[in-house]
Amino acid sequence: MRTDHAFACGAALGFAGDLVAGDPRRGHPVAAFGRAAAAVERRLWRDHRGSGALHTALCVGGAVAVAAGLTRAVRHSPAAVVSLTAAATWAVLGGASLGREARAVGSALSAGDVEVARERLPHLCGRDPYALDEQQIARAVVESVAENTSDAVVGALVWGGVAGVPGLVGFRAVNTLDAMVGHRSPRHLRFGWAAARLDDVLGFPGSRLTAALTVLAGPDPRGSWRVLRRDARKHPSPNAGPVESAFAGALGVRLGGTLAYAGRTEHRPVLGAENRPVASADIDRAVRLSQRVGAAALGVCLAGRLLCGALSARRARRTAWGGAAAVRDPGARLVPGAGKGKR
Repeated sequence: MRTDHAFACGAALGFAGDLVAGDPRRGHPVAAFGRAAAAVERRLWRDHRGSGALHTALCVGGAVAVAAGLTRAVRHSPAAVVSLTAAATWAVLGGASLGREARAVGSALSAGDVEVARERLPHLCGRDPYALDEQQIARAVVESVAENTSDAVVGALVWGGVAGVPGLVGFRAVNTLDAMVGHRSPRHLRFGWAAARLDDVLGFPGSRLTAALTVLAGPDPRGSWRVLRRDARKHPSPNAGPVESAFAGALGVRLGGTLAYAGRTEHRPVLGAENRPVASADIDRAVRLSQRVGAAALGVCLAGRLLCGALSARRARRTAWGGAAAVRDPGARLVPGAGKGKR
């Protein structure tokens, strides 16, 4: 079994494992990385971009180095490659947990229990739940589902397709650091700059693929494309804008507007202004759309990796055949027409 085939099998198993089992309550590898990154931050923190860049380099570089070392150690065993890839894919994906938490808030809203919905909302996003009414909570959940479809599922699959297990781990490390230090708080405005910018760069291809697949897999492709094309650039985030716009158009709802965080309020442009406000029933629709997009992204990324692997193998065979021919006939001339004179 070729390495790219083993990776594809492992990634598919890891994706299925996330769907079935989700994230463990304790002992999650991403949580362990977060604790280690927090410990490094306590030692390195300075109100300076350089200190933040060093923190990002050490944390992300360390995670990628471990993943690369494990990949190298198992490269001669297809079964071990499958196992390592499955474990890494399961660890970095968060689609099942995203859907579970979103639906928990949606169920509370449908039952009329806004207080329970407010208690569960911090599991999804950092907004102040007590500053939001029922409709604003539903909107926050749909926006979180849209953005995290890219961050917690598609983006990781894209970089796994590009760089294997180190790509999976590296993307999740950067995304986790951005969630920890990449926000605009007084403590992290400068220190978290490097993590936030790196997350923007690595999230770019995944967000574009998420938006494209949302248009194709959503219930209203024309509406999704219309809102995506018109409103994506209005959003302050270069990666959240396309994804949230595509979801707004696909679901026929209005996203964006006033957001309340702890101690501050943001007024963001409205996405899909002609659509209706978000209702609690739209949360389940958003989760189902997210699941379709994730499954489609898995297919696209693995197909791309297998195609690249097949082309590389073909080039390697051609090179080997050329070398073998030269060994069999070491006196063969490489100049066309050479050797045709009199003997």
